[in-house]
Amino acid sequence: MDGFEIRTSNSKKGKGLFATKKYDVGDVILEEDPLVSCQFAWNAAYRYLACDYCMRPLETPEQNVRRLSCKPDIVLPHASCFDINLENVTTCDQCGILYCSEDCKQRAYEAFHRTLCYDTSDAQHPVMVLLETWKQMHYPPETTSVMLLVRILAFIEQSSNPSAAAATVKQFCHRTVNEDAELVHKLLGEQFTEQLNTLRELTANVINGDHVEQFLTPEGFCSLMALVGTNGQGIGTSPLALWVNSVLEITMSDDERQQLDLFIDKLYQYVEEESGTFLNTEGSGLFCLQSACNHSCDPNAESSFPYGNHRIQLKAIKQIMPGDEICISYLDECSLQRSRHSRQKELAQNYLFVCWCERCLSQASQPDCTSEEDMSDEEIDADD
Repeated sequence: MDGFEIRTSNSKKGKGLFATKKYDVGDVILEEDPLVSCQFAWNAAYRYLACDYCMRPLETPEQNVRRLSCKPDIVLPHASCFDINLENVTTCDQCGILYCSEDCKQRAYEAFHRTLCYDTSDAQHPVMVLLETWKQMHYPPETTSVMLLVRILAFIEQSSNPSAAAATVKQFCHRTVNEDAELVHKLLGEQFTEQLNTLRELTANVINGDHVEQFLTPEGFCSLMALVGTNGQGIGTSPLALWVNSVLEITMSDDERQQLDLFIDKLYQYVEEESGTFLNTEGSGLFCLQSACNHSCDPNAESSFPYGNHRIQLKAIKQIMPGDEICISYLDECSLQRSRHSRQKELAQNYLFVCWCERCLSQASQPDCTSEEDMSDEEIDADD
């Protein structure tokens, strides 16, 4: 690995990603495709068309904004500066699932689809039953998908070396049973035990075999669910966002720029009024290198998806010197600005650890009070 290595961080964190060379702000540290990725179940249900392998959206920016805003007459200026090529879109001959290209179709078949090809119009098919059960347990906004777990199992079953594939997956399973139970409880709600058992049985109806049997025991399934919860990296792709990024690079007069900025603001206003903040094609993936990045509330790197698919890019947002640990934030920008107590609470609930980053240590004397935003959320929950 050029420029970084994975090694033990400390007794609290376990392994981490460390720089072996200097990175300046904006430098690309790594790019990586996931082991597997998957669109969220509700995201697909709301007609966010995407390649079933790489999650590339299968609509143009103009089609995207028209659908999200419910305004079929919107015309995007400078549409030619970014356009998604839909000429190579293809389908599985058996089930009709969409792919952005023959290459993705073949990759999916080799990775998991040979095992998971099914008739999407058959509501009683085990995959459809599992998906519908999951959706009724876990309403949007989703943070993971049970189908990511199923694809992991299919990846193992279809591998030319299933034992090695299982070992690769198991390297992510590092939580204790009690911690796993806390995590799955957070994912699925208070009826955790019954729900987990139901999902395990329905998953076994979809895929089973000697190589995945260890993951379909109660303990193994709990561990696998914890894996997708703690190590699953959120993926978001948006034709509209890619178009916006492209037009911002165009050279134009100050007046033209001002008019364009106003137009873009109006677009997002239309979309928010109709679709809320639910405007991206969203899913999650399991990344071998990316998952080695530990969290910091004062990160020196951040992840993005610049290619409009599931390929992740990790960039330096601060200068990183050889020997420094490369850390990202597991929290979104809004949560990152909240109090130490609020950040710790969210990390404990979602990722099962107490943060000991330099920022948290420097704020250790702060009172354990909840941010105003959290208090508002809790008051709403109490009212419900």
